[in-house]
Amino acid sequence: MDDKLFDFRRFSSHKITVPGHFHPIAVGMREVRMQNGGTTILYDTTGPYTTEGFVPDTRRGIPRLREAWHPAGQEFHTQMWYARRGIVTPEMEYVAIRENMGRPGDGTITPETVREDIAAGRAIIPCNRRHPEAEPMIIGSRYLVKINSNIGNSKLGSSLDEEVEKALWSVRWGADTVMDLSTGENIHAIREAILRNTPVPIGTVPMYQTLEKAKGRVENLTWELFYETLVEQCEQGVDYFTIHAGILREHLPAALRRTTGIVSRGGSVMAKWMNHNNAENFLYTHFDEICELLARYDVAFSLGDGLRPGCIDDANDSAQFGELKVLGELARKAWEHDVQVIIEGPGHVPMHKIKENMDLQVKYCDGAPFYTLGPLVTDIGAGYDHITSAIGGAMIGWYGTAMLCYVTTKEHLSLPNRDDVREGVVTFKIAAHAADLAKGHPGAAELDLQMSRARYDFRWADQFNLSFDPDRARKFHHEMIRENGADHCSMCGPDFCAMKITKSIG
Repeated sequence: MDDKLFDFRRFSSHKITVPGHFHPIAVGMREVRMQNGGTTILYDTTGPYTTEGFVPDTRRGIPRLREAWHPAGQEFHTQMWYARRGIVTPEMEYVAIRENMGRPGDGTITPETVREDIAAGRAIIPCNRRHPEAEPMIIGSRYLVKINSNIGNSKLGSSLDEEVEKALWSVRWGADTVMDLSTGENIHAIREAILRNTPVPIGTVPMYQTLEKAKGRVENLTWELFYETLVEQCEQGVDYFTIHAGILREHLPAALRRTTGIVSRGGSVMAKWMNHNNAENFLYTHFDEICELLARYDVAFSLGDGLRPGCIDDANDSAQFGELKVLGELARKAWEHDVQVIIEGPGHVPMHKIKENMDLQVKYCDGAPFYTLGPLVTDIGAGYDHITSAIGGAMIGWYGTAMLCYVTTKEHLSLPNRDDVREGVVTFKIAAHAADLAKGHPGAAELDLQMSRARYDFRWADQFNLSFDPDRARKFHHEMIRENGADHCSMCGPDFCAMKITKSIG
């Protein structure tokens, strides 16, 4: 593990905690002490990791923050169960404080606001009781747009240490959740190490491990083998599952006529299983049993879009929207069990078709949070698909999508490394923030205002600390200008800086 992994945001940026009012909680935030004497509070996902260069011990793990909130032997229910009975949990208060980003008098988000949205299914707090290391966070259209980072090994490469490092590297740059999509060796051990060392919710696609248990042969898959895997991952502490229960036999003819067919791994596996067995999707037929299991741990559904479009030509077709209707049906069934739900979405969608995705998701799924992969707005960006997807992500986030799954430069090409993870996370933090600005989130607007004032005052340290990648901003500035107090950048030089000239007028 790189001993500089968490040596970041130097100068006047440091971790703080904000106390709760109703529960004995301490909410982790980041405070920037500005060069002009002011302070700015930033949303921070790094948990116990600090600027002092904390290096995780993968054998011991990190502190179990939420363990004291739910003592052993205490009756346990899901966040939705509590919310529907008028109970504000420590998790609900925690996320309300985080979302307000140090603006207690603002009243934008209150614990009661959070409770109401959880009760209605408009938001979720993914927090398996077996993953007390994770800090509570909320996913919903009213709140800051979140981003997920995908990591995971394959049969072609990566080790336990590499995957833990990628998970923590994602968190270091601001990922709100991490999905372990491992499909190679040592899946259980890799997931255990990630869970014990990561302060954000962890998601998986349980079908991947199930298929590994079936020796990679779809024909060997059974409901019993899948359920066994679900129990294993619930017990470990996975916070949300992508489960492709919405792809049905009736959807297959339309999907197979597409330009790129079925591009979801989980969706293609279930399609082949249904075709081989001449039977309906066992995730759909056993959905109530899955709900009963997830309710015992408070694991959330991420209802997977097994028929998401894999190219522009396939966007918004009957297969995609037919599955979306089924996902809405399944969301309502999960809510009957007090299980939290988010709905997964596309995929590859041109800009003029993006809004229809959001509109139909709200209509079919009763306002359950939407979680999208991009969407990518063109198919010809190989090597730059973090950009093609961030364009679509910013747009659909503006329309109401609650969480964006990042895409790296290696999408469609290769397994991403640590540098690719950094690029993907920062790119999508920018897309999410752009969406927050467009939605009118007051915290987002305040950060941009602070950056603008720092830029006009040539407060370089503040500009670095307020950016999503302080290290890169600092490096670029100091490539040609060594002094910290310069009143110009190297692009304009000392005589052609427009802001400097403006200040001299009058």
